[in-house]
Amino acid sequence: MDKELISAPGKVILHGEHAVVHGKVALAVGLNLRTFIKVQHRRDSTVLINLPNIGTKLTWNVCQLQPLLPSFQGHADNYHIILEQLDLLKQFAGFPDGSKDTEHLAVLAFLHLYLSICGRDLKALNIVVWSQLPPGAGLGSSAAYSVCLAAALLTVSGRIPWPVQEGTEDVGWTETELKLINSWAFQGEKVIHGNPSGVDNAVATLGGALRYQAGQITPMKRVPLLQILLTNTRVPRSTKILVAGVKDKLLKYPDIIEPVLSSMNAISQECQSILETSSSGLSVDQYSVLEELIDINQHHLNVIGVGHPSLDRVCQVTASHGLHSKLTGAGGGGCAITLLRPDVDRSVVEAAKQQLVDCGYQCWETSIGAPGVSLHSSLSLPEDIRRAFSNI
Repeated sequence: MDKELISAPGKVILHGEHAVVHGKVALAVGLNLRTFIKVQHRRDSTVLINLPNIGTKLTWNVCQLQPLLPSFQGHADNYHIILEQLDLLKQFAGFPDGSKDTEHLAVLAFLHLYLSICGRDLKALNIVVWSQLPPGAGLGSSAAYSVCLAAALLTVSGRIPWPVQEGTEDVGWTETELKLINSWAFQGEKVIHGNPSGVDNAVATLGGALRYQAGQITPMKRVPLLQILLTNTRVPRSTKILVAGVKDKLLKYPDIIEPVLSSMNAISQECQSILETSSSGLSVDQYSVLEELIDINQHHLNVIGVGHPSLDRVCQVTASHGLHSKLTGAGGGGCAITLLRPDVDRSVVEAAKQQLVDCGYQCWETSIGAPGVSLHSSLSLPEDIRRAFSNI
């Protein structure tokens, strides 16, 4: 596969942040900022993992890894087994116990999936992973990484076939194959996060939009791509602390906060209804409804205590240009999304982006509802992606 790359999208929460913790509906959508992986067979007996985004490049001889194999037979659904496997890998790699370092977690996820999927037939491989997604921003970067690894290793090992590619079109796997990719990617997410919901890897595998409620993940019917601005305020936050804060408010003021969460649930359902009936494109009136839902939900999120002055600033800047924004994810900083109507003037978008950058924020113009894990012909890739890999 010297000329092909596999990619998987990031994710954003469109509606339902925090309410989902209390049994309400959340909508997660594929973000068209993607992680790409290229795998090549080597002629020697080594396996190399190159992660240029985090400055990591490691090589092992396959013979070094063979003694670890007895502990990695088959799919480990029991997390206690995964913990035992991780202890073994940490000792092998010389990583300190309890390390949450991004580099260490990425390497452990790779080794875990490589040994588990390839099994007794360990391949000599060059693996390069490059991402458009900033790590730690709540955009599903680890899930996109795990999905790319799972898809590449499953195909290289012969567990699933390469999709048939004709011409320059991007292609994907069958529903059965995607289910297997997703289940292995979930193992990678467990290595990195411990007890993930499974939403992020499901979005990265399937793309489009998913409904999540009370542990149940349901793919939505074909939904339209929506153009957005994605803004990273660069303000760090603790999801755990923010979730605990909402819980405290709910316990203290149940008659006030529960109706807010119920309203957020209704927002998710209304948004889902619009998207699922508009696969061929949204009308002007439907865009107006989506904008109103965004505004209402952002106010709700401030009410339950997960807003932040940096996010208020994003909303103020974009509103001054007639655009509508809300936080996405945990809040307390982090990222915001701004809906872009198809008829919005380019000068308006550029002016809003420049103002956001002047605030010290990162800003991307991209889309949501993006396709899931895909195999790309090199001819179908944008020039910047081809250039990125040629420079690695």
